[in-house]
Amino acid sequence: MNPAFDTVRQPGRVAVVGSGAWGTTLAIGIARREPVTLLCRSPETARRIATERRNDARLPGIAIPAEVAVTADPAAVGAAMDLVIFAVPSTHLRAVAERVGPQVPASADVLSVAKGLEPGTLLRMSEVIAQAANVDASRVAALSGPNLALEIARGLPASAVVAATDAALAERIQERLASRAFRLYVNADILGVELCGALKNVVAIAAGAADGLGFGDNGKAGLITRGLAEMMRLGIAAGANPMTFAGLAGLGDVVATCGSTLSRNHRLGVELAAGRRWADIEATLPGVAEGAYTVDAAIALADRLAVEMPIAREVHNALFEGKSVQRCLIDLLARESKDELADFRAWADRLGAPSASS
Repeated sequence: MNPAFDTVRQPGRVAVVGSGAWGTTLAIGIARREPVTLLCRSPETARRIATERRNDARLPGIAIPAEVAVTADPAAVGAAMDLVIFAVPSTHLRAVAERVGPQVPASADVLSVAKGLEPGTLLRMSEVIAQAANVDASRVAALSGPNLALEIARGLPASAVVAATDAALAERIQERLASRAFRLYVNADILGVELCGALKNVVAIAAGAADGLGFGDNGKAGLITRGLAEMMRLGIAAGANPMTFAGLAGLGDVVATCGSTLSRNHRLGVELAAGRRWADIEATLPGVAEGAYTVDAAIALADRLAVEMPIAREVHNALFEGKSVQRCLIDLLARESKDELADFRAWADRLGAPSASS
């Protein structure tokens, strides 16, 4: 038996790299229209999913159709592929892209659905893929939005945005992946879309902590709104379009991730509020809470761009400095209030737009 447990029944033109909840969900959706290859990290995982036609560790109760070919062999991402989707946690993305990159056809479109910033380099996920897989950055698009995998796998309606500097690339992927239940929009601001996807997870940890402490809807809404303001400050300083943060990748994903019990980042915040330590919580989560791996890179980027991010800093303190969640939130409440739009005038000047007072 092939150790990679290749179960390809029919050659496909789409490969999904990563068999977590989101990668498996995308493979299931694509399989309703055309054959797809799901590349797993290990032969054991590939064998289990291929035999059971389920991935209960990540998507309990969801059947995987026969049109999904399951393998652990990177060579399955072969010359016939014209779309390769990377659905790998941010902490493993570089290593996986380096391993799979040589198999990606030169003509294939590449899509990142990972959300995060790489520690040290502070690169966005599309940039990591381009660098590690040796793919031109113009060929890499990013998909982001309020995409809780289990809901989409169950066929519930959802929306997302496909971002790329090349409009034709974004439109090809939009046409390829969209369905009546999974509405896709396009956006040229890949920088903003990816920053939204990374930063909203940090805000969701804080929102979960607020829920865990019983802050109430008013307190949580205020925290989320100020978290979105932090996201916008950093995004605009980095050169993103501020309107992106009002869209699906920004506000849309913030609403879903900060409010749903399906969100691993929200759950992490609830667990921190209960007094548990990150080191004890990490292994018990049903998947990766990306905000924990992104927060320090976000703070480093904020420092580089001279942007203030007090909520992100308190999330770091709760995760890695042993500071109690209660103390973190109390210190946030104790901050001096200011003009809510104090930063807007500087942003407007930079963007060449009229200020709020003009």
